[in-house]
Amino acid sequence: MSDTPILLDNNGQGTATITLNRPGVHNAFDDDLIQQLTDTIIQVGADAGIRALVLTGAGPSFSAGADLNWMKRMAQASEQQNRDDSLRLAALMRKLAFCPKTTVARINGPAFGGGVGLAACCDIAVTVDSARFGLTEARLGLVPAVISPYVIAAIGARHASRLFQTAQVFSASRALELGLVHRSVPADELDQAVFDEISRVLECGPQATRAAKSLVAAVSGRTEDNQERLDQATANLIASLRVSPEGQEGIQAFLEKRAAAWRQEN
Repeated sequence: MSDTPILLDNNGQGTATITLNRPGVHNAFDDDLIQQLTDTIIQVGADAGIRALVLTGAGPSFSAGADLNWMKRMAQASEQQNRDDSLRLAALMRKLAFCPKTTVARINGPAFGGGVGLAACCDIAVTVDSARFGLTEARLGLVPAVISPYVIAAIGARHASRLFQTAQVFSASRALELGLVHRSVPADELDQAVFDEISRVLECGPQATRAAKSLVAAVSGRTEDNQERLDQATANLIASLRVSPEGQEGIQAFLEKRAAAWRQEN
């Protein structure tokens, strides 16, 4: 497994690429990746020479969400420890969503849980047409709490309500229909599609693109301060669910590769 969970490449021509670099575990989140990714997004946001940020994954996956060992630790942690952990993930999503650069998700493969959250936080999302997506937390007795504001903003409350409650896995074509992604292309066209999106951004005035991003957020009633306050509520919710009897049963059933106690076969 890589000792460098995040790779940063600055092409010197206005675009930086952040690569999630844990391909052996499908770029799943753990404490280290969350912290390094947050720090790197902040670093890119402060670099005056960068206008666009591309976020992608190494290997065949974009991101599988929570790391298995991380889940094991959190299953044994206190409610306060789970709350603190959730706030760190919430800060990552918030810093990506409110990054002053144009952000592009280059979705090179499956995206689940927090991986869907990353895609929803980006201004533009381009996916390979073979990718699959899922908000499967309810199968564990949990909910996609801290990513919910971004997912709901991307696909709307009605679609989010269905997907949050059914935990249904869906295709790239469905992600396009929902508005989670803007383009779905064959794998050999992914880089060109991302390049096209970035090229259009770089043809526009830098102040105008920043102002446009801020305008959409303001008209939508979304500010970073408001989101930080909402993060407290979503972190409290997921922390309480993780330590609840149902959450504990769901996580243990997943780790033990068995059906949860509430599972009913039709």
